[in-house]
Amino acid sequence: MRFSTVGALGSRLSDRRTAFASCPLFPRQEVRVQARLEAEHLFKVFGRRPDEAVERLRKGADREELRADGTMAAVIDASFRVEAGEIFVVMGLSGSGKSTLLRMLNGLLEPTAGSVRFDGEELTALGDRGLRELRSRKISMVFQHFALFPHRSVRENAAYGLEVQGVPRAERERRADEALALCGLAGWEKSWPDELSGGMQQRVGLARALATDADLLLMDESFSALDPLIRRDMQDQLLELQKTLKKTIVFITHDLNEAMRLGDRIAVMRDGRIVQTGSAEDILLRPENDYVASFIQDVDRSRVLTAGAVMDTELRGDEADCACETATPDTPFTELCAISARLPHPVAVLDAGRTLVGVVPRQRLVGFLGDEQGEPTACDGSGNDGKKVIGRA
Repeated sequence: MRFSTVGALGSRLSDRRTAFASCPLFPRQEVRVQARLEAEHLFKVFGRRPDEAVERLRKGADREELRADGTMAAVIDASFRVEAGEIFVVMGLSGSGKSTLLRMLNGLLEPTAGSVRFDGEELTALGDRGLRELRSRKISMVFQHFALFPHRSVRENAAYGLEVQGVPRAERERRADEALALCGLAGWEKSWPDELSGGMQQRVGLARALATDADLLLMDESFSALDPLIRRDMQDQLLELQKTLKKTIVFITHDLNEAMRLGDRIAVMRDGRIVQTGSAEDILLRPENDYVASFIQDVDRSRVLTAGAVMDTELRGDEADCACETATPDTPFTELCAISARLPHPVAVLDAGRTLVGVVPRQRLVGFLGDEQGEPTACDGSGNDGKKVIGRA
């Protein structure tokens, strides 16, 4: 009886909510879900009269105008949201402002203007003590240079953040060992940093960040100092860990291929400004301006694109209905090519409910490997059915 009463009450409340929602006196409002990390209109200016410089920037002044007056605008009007469990990559050339931006996200640098909110809490309102508490428990950093203590063992280095928190020794060693095992360093706990390779030392740095179980990881060019093969191994390691841990990560890099490989979304910076934000496929297929287009021209598209990005969604009703291999929207481009090579007809793309959502003709695969994708092109010749041929790329 108790449960039926609750059910009836829930039904009445649901009906009431529906009535309010449809009532013209109570217009429906879109509910905005709170992001894990949110930056709004961030500016960071170094030099004289920074507040005055911000006003000039808002009115359209650029970096060079300010530099002539002895002022350096490192970050200009940067806004973005990072959702829980997302890898958000900030990418740009040296001097673009990406590392300065990162240091405002954990309060190491105070913004000249704008705000940073973490779980809805404004960082600038915390004060020094609140920021130290936040950085010790909720935010961890992984640096480009490993910053390991040479006089401490691997275990002691991994446990350092927990030591700062005051965690008892037995507990911090247990958690450090668990983090080291996650990073592939089980058995190396008693070793010294100089006994490890560069890649292994960076794994210790990553384990140190993971041991505190921080909600947010800030990674500043963390793999940039590593050799290419080791760097790729570390990227693989991070992606594998993310499948299990689902951390919220802001990753800084100057390497576009690394950004495309790691990022759920990518922000491209130039001269202190974010010039485009989107998924790897968004940026690759729809660059915002000539700068982004020139930046991505040498990217290996086959490593980034998926079936969802290249499929033709204009279904004509004559698609093959057979038991052949199919793809999903997440099927990698290289795998899609292999499937296409085995089929005599376009590859069908099915969603999770096995509904046809698109097809990928073989010529479309070839077209997307080019530098640009144009509008469908009509050929003067005829197809097998006597109709004019339309090629889509």
